[in-house]
Amino acid sequence: MAPSPMPTPRPSPRPSPVPRPSSPGSRGEHELQCAFHTEDRAARFYADQVRDRLLPAMVEFVGRMEMAFVATSDSGGECDASLRAGPPGFIQVLDERHVAYPEYRGNGVHASLGNITENPHVGLLMVDFERDLIGLHVNGRARIVADEELRAAHAGLGVDDTPGRRAERWVVVEVEEAYIHCRKHIPRMARVHDRRDWGTDDPARKGGDYFGAKAERAAEANGHGGTSGHTNGHGGGANGHGGTAERADGPPRGPFPSTTHLPAGAATARPLRPAPKPAPPPPRRRFRWLGS
Repeated sequence: MAPSPMPTPRPSPRPSPVPRPSSPGSRGEHELQCAFHTEDRAARFYADQVRDRLLPAMVEFVGRMEMAFVATSDSGGECDASLRAGPPGFIQVLDERHVAYPEYRGNGVHASLGNITENPHVGLLMVDFERDLIGLHVNGRARIVADEELRAAHAGLGVDDTPGRRAERWVVVEVEEAYIHCRKHIPRMARVHDRRDWGTDDPARKGGDYFGAKAERAAEANGHGGTSGHTNGHGGGANGHGGTAERADGPPRGPFPSTTHLPAGAATARPLRPAPKPAPPPPRRRFRWLGS
């Protein structure tokens, strides 16, 4: 009798991905909402404020922003937060579901771009510190696009002729979430007009060794040990005396004026006023009862 055929081995089932919640946000935030009993507040925020595209007021807001904070992470979850800045409108709204920001010439590290090649999920935060005291979050999937390619697809893309501020490439973000950042803890700041050296490679104009990292490395190599948190200026760091920054090739530069908690249009900093003391309660009236 012929032997029965061997059963064909079946591959072991692959673990199914964890289903995402039907409402916006991560599984982790929904678990914490349940743990901290904030489900109702969170549900109202999702319903009222979170959108999957840019609304007209958001488009106008993005068009006047001069900086944005960019959050990325690599495939292992190691995170990086960076700042992008430019003239008003440097962040281009391609349509209600796509924004693009330029990548100018930098230090050559490409930390954010490197993360995007491994993990396309990015978070942008734009904040109006000066006028409306409000912020806008834009989360989505990013891809890196060459300048020529994006201009071929979007003929109306502006060209910046400022030296050092010509886009080498762009990051195009497909919007998945757009929502407000409330003004409750946003400080008001006043504009300070200052010339910027876009695209410079001069270490002093780029900030020098402000935090003393290069000086510490040199000290370690020479067997002198590390430096303290604030250097004395010989390594180009902060001298710890009033916040004055030492430049690598010149005299100390005065501290920038604080622009926190200024009223609109204010030109100089002023300290916070102490909260007024509560007025003492009025003296109790004592009535004298008269006999008949």
